[in-house]
Amino acid sequence: MKTALITGASAGLGVDFAHILAERRINLILTARNEERLNELSHKLTKAHNITCHVIRSDLAHDGSAKKLMDEIHNRKLKVDILINNAGYGLWGAFASSDFKEMAGMIQLNVNTLTELSRLALPHMLEQKSGHILNVASTAAFQPGPWMGVYYATKAYVLSFSEALSEELKNTGVSVTTLCPGPTKTEFFDRARMGDSRMKRMLFADSMACARTGIDAMFQRRAVVVDGMMNWVFTLTSRVLPRATMRRVAGLINASVSN
Repeated sequence: MKTALITGASAGLGVDFAHILAERRINLILTARNEERLNELSHKLTKAHNITCHVIRSDLAHDGSAKKLMDEIHNRKLKVDILINNAGYGLWGAFASSDFKEMAGMIQLNVNTLTELSRLALPHMLEQKSGHILNVASTAAFQPGPWMGVYYATKAYVLSFSEALSEELKNTGVSVTTLCPGPTKTEFFDRARMGDSRMKRMLFADSMACARTGIDAMFQRRAVVVDGMMNWVFTLTSRVLPRATMRRVAGLINASVSN
């Protein structure tokens, strides 16, 4: 049986990814900060699908955390055949008054950890000539985002890096897929402290449906998938409209309704 590592597995899309892969009889390595939630999920999936779940508590928003996680995986004699880089968070508010420590942690998690885990997981996959990496970006990757500028920039990195790596690994047996969700019903908006932003009041997509879109695309070895028809149309307009227009639109959507 194959084994998948899922980061950010204690909530939102991470939980949904775990359920979908467990249904496919894939063993799991679940990691996040909330060990209690991970243990509850592990027990549920093990009982329902007769798979093996390994729980490793980790806070991946710190330098060196990716290597520490992979070292623990190797110490347990486990191999990662599928990597789901799902962990990430956003921050909402004016850049000038945002906490830099939180922003640095976001860059570490959304960019550095994702990149390092991909690098550390690849040698085994290439040796086996088989494997999948699913990196979770966002429709935010397609334009600049005032009031969430650093978050949007990290997701632009994820999309660019993942597309490049997908092309690089052609004909190796290893695929890299980027999932770009739009606004989705998860704890993301509470974590980002988005208050009364217009974005938070928009209609959200179902997280399980979004996760299935990503997993299906991963096994189909697609390079990029945007969840939802309206989101797909939006990403197309971002390539046609002037960037000045796109940043004004994004600024209006992200702004507080009181502005």
